[in-house]
Amino acid sequence: MDSNLKCPVCGCEHVYPDGALWMCPECAHEWNPADTAAENGEASAEIRDANGNVLADGDSVTVIKDLKIKGSSMVVKGGTKVKNIRLSDGGDGHDIACKIPGIGAMNLKSEFVRKA
Repeated sequence: MDSNLKCPVCGCEHVYPDGALWMCPECAHEWNPADTAAENGEASAEIRDANGNVLADGDSVTVIKDLKIKGSSMVVKGGTKVKNIRLSDGGDGHDIACKIPGIGAMNLKSEFVRKA
């Protein structure tokens, strides 16, 4: 059995093979690991904003809600326009690196911005 295989829906580690598919005992999800690997490769190539538009390096985006900055009392206000973003693959879900006027360099999650 593949020891590092986890359920793509719930993250359960107690998955087992059932013929050509794998089963999760917690959520009853069935999947083919080969198909999942191909989807993950394609999904990581495209980063989309809150409206589903594909983002690219150099785009301008607008923050859609107030975001508290961790470790600070500052807030990025909704409606703040951010120019010249860079796409990154942050391990914690932050996939946009940018400089926000008045605040400085920071990382954002694409689900909290829309393409300007």
